[in-house]
Amino acid sequence: MLRHVTQRLTLLLISACAFAAHAEGVGLRTLETLEPITGTTVPAAIVYPSSDAKADALTWVGPYPVQAQRDGAVADGKHPLIVLSHGHGGGMYGHHDLATALARHGYIVVAPQHIGDSFDDMRGAGTDRVLLGRAWQASAVISAALKDPTLGPHIDAARIGAAGFSAGGYTTLLLLGAQPDFKRFFSFCEKYPGTPEICDKPFPAKMRTIDRPPPTADARVRAGFSMAPLSLILDADGLKDVKAPVFLYIAQKDQVLMPSENGARIRGLLPNLAQFREIPDADHYVFLAPCSEQLAKDVPRICTDGPGIDRAKIHERINADAIAFFDAQLKGEGAAPAGAKPNGTTGQVKSEL
Repeated sequence: MLRHVTQRLTLLLISACAFAAHAEGVGLRTLETLEPITGTTVPAAIVYPSSDAKADALTWVGPYPVQAQRDGAVADGKHPLIVLSHGHGGGMYGHHDLATALARHGYIVVAPQHIGDSFDDMRGAGTDRVLLGRAWQASAVISAALKDPTLGPHIDAARIGAAGFSAGGYTTLLLLGAQPDFKRFFSFCEKYPGTPEICDKPFPAKMRTIDRPPPTADARVRAGFSMAPLSLILDADGLKDVKAPVFLYIAQKDQVLMPSENGARIRGLLPNLAQFREIPDADHYVFLAPCSEQLAKDVPRICTDGPGIDRAKIHERINADAIAFFDAQLKGEGAAPAGAKPNGTTGQVKSEL
């Protein structure tokens, strides 16, 4: 009996060392790396559990109030890594609240700024350099984080996940093995001409510019949290290789990526849908972090929600769902092996939450 108790305590101690306890403090760093396929230089924000950052630390980065302390010491132990991908025309701090929530629960989060499809550089929008390159950029920053002399020793390379919104939700699926069909853009725009951000401007003369592009799948990524993904260019054949578990989130009244042609449509096509949630009455941008006064003034479109929508409350649920999902998939005895059967859980996030 004593032997079994001792073994159990030893296992608990090993687990505690492998996955450090929740940190009150959160650190913030940046890095820059090269995506080798197109030669693009990619900056990224790194948010992580910190042993010396103040619990109430706040760092303003432009209009974003990031609840983290610059250059705080990384908390001891090995931490799972999440790559967090922003949407079309977004930036590395657009989901800072999700990043800091994950960091407080023991995750290191790396958030690339997708050059060619960011708020300050849209030169590659609509081309394979972005439509495929987003995933190559995400993989490049994963590799850079693993090699970083400060962060690398604290990352558990066997426990890596991906999360993203809109084009970032699509990027998450690419990392897990999805293969897009660009021709579907044209059939979609014939059906829904003038759709904002998709069909309201001509497509590039050359969408395909790279001969024999390498795969976008990254075998290191074991689970994906996909919010309102651009998925009109994904069909059953393009999703058949997405064997890792996926948590799929959509907004019921999404006016940018209509659910019937995107998230809701692929719900039944994902081989391993771990969980599905719909936010009633919400529009596309509800997934962005609640806006500061300055950001709401500068870009009201992405900061304005419909009647009855409390973005801050909804984000409490989104962030909690992301933590619970990655805990189940990447931490401890409950981690699901690759190819595990979906549990089929579904649900709605009530707008009053």
